[in-house]
Amino acid sequence: MHPFNNSVDSRRNDFQPTNHFLDTATIGIPPVEAVRAMGTTLRQWQDGTLDVKAIDQTIRSSCENFAKIIATDPTNVGILSQVSTASAIMAASLPQGAKVLVAKEDFTSVIFPFLVLENLGKLEVVAVDLDRVVETISPSFDLVAVSSVQSSDGRLIDLQGLSQQCKEHGVKSFVDVTQSAGWLATSADDFDVVACHGYKWLCSPRGTGFIVIRPSARKWLVPILGGWYSGEDPWDSIYGPPLRLASDARAFQVSPDWLSWSATQVSTKLLSELGPQEIGRHNVDLANYFRSELGISPSNSAIVSVDCTSTPETLRDSGIVASFRDGKLRTCFHLYNTHEDANALLKVLA
Repeated sequence: MHPFNNSVDSRRNDFQPTNHFLDTATIGIPPVEAVRAMGTTLRQWQDGTLDVKAIDQTIRSSCENFAKIIATDPTNVGILSQVSTASAIMAASLPQGAKVLVAKEDFTSVIFPFLVLENLGKLEVVAVDLDRVVETISPSFDLVAVSSVQSSDGRLIDLQGLSQQCKEHGVKSFVDVTQSAGWLATSADDFDVVACHGYKWLCSPRGTGFIVIRPSARKWLVPILGGWYSGEDPWDSIYGPPLRLASDARAFQVSPDWLSWSATQVSTKLLSELGPQEIGRHNVDLANYFRSELGISPSNSAIVSVDCTSTPETLRDSGIVASFRDGKLRTCFHLYNTHEDANALLKVLA
């Protein structure tokens, strides 16, 4: 067994799962303090003392934390509520007849908005196997849209190769990092647009997420979802014209779920302090320990997909939470997991 990373190990008590939770790719576990912070917000909502304007600072802090995690400037970060929002903005910003490259296996929140516009005759979408995406990039494409890590089985795309090919051929890039942000070191500045939902590896409530837009992309991207929270000063853009959008990535954000950002601030702060390198080392080491015990070759992913005859009910009877995707058992290892979790599942599989 590999020893735990000391930094990650020191924060494990921040989480209190009561089972062997191995399903972060479906929904992550929040830190105890995040639940406490959200509980305070809920009580303030209940007793009428919730200051919704004060939540703006919580959101700004969350964006600053995420900027550290994803290696970008906070001015490049806005908020969103789901990845399909970012996909829709990207799709609507492309010219008539634009050609988009996607992965056949990808999560539909990434690709459906492009397919919708293809059905309307605006775009052409070309879907290839994930392992062929980078080599397929050419000047004939206007955009590549892909997830950094596949939801179904944890396979990683070559992000460096993707960035280099897009730059070389003048192709725009859109990357969904929902299944990797927090544990896979990534520089968002390598891509035009990056989207991330917070409720998986960022251990945050569903409904909180981020969109990262580098300055050059803001010259052609169209803020089609512009609303009151897209303004330079949201509380000054509630009523009437003229159009007065924010001068940075916030022009593309959507209005917030007020009740959830207090928890997201706590979770993203913890993750940004540890950093994706430390968390990723822990996660991948633990996943590779699980692989080695099953006789599977090591990988660079925190997600392991294996054949399994057990059912979710059988696993839950043994105190294990995991998921099944594409007919296989999908297990996920995050900073709150230990060898004890892996061994519990290994015992069932044996």
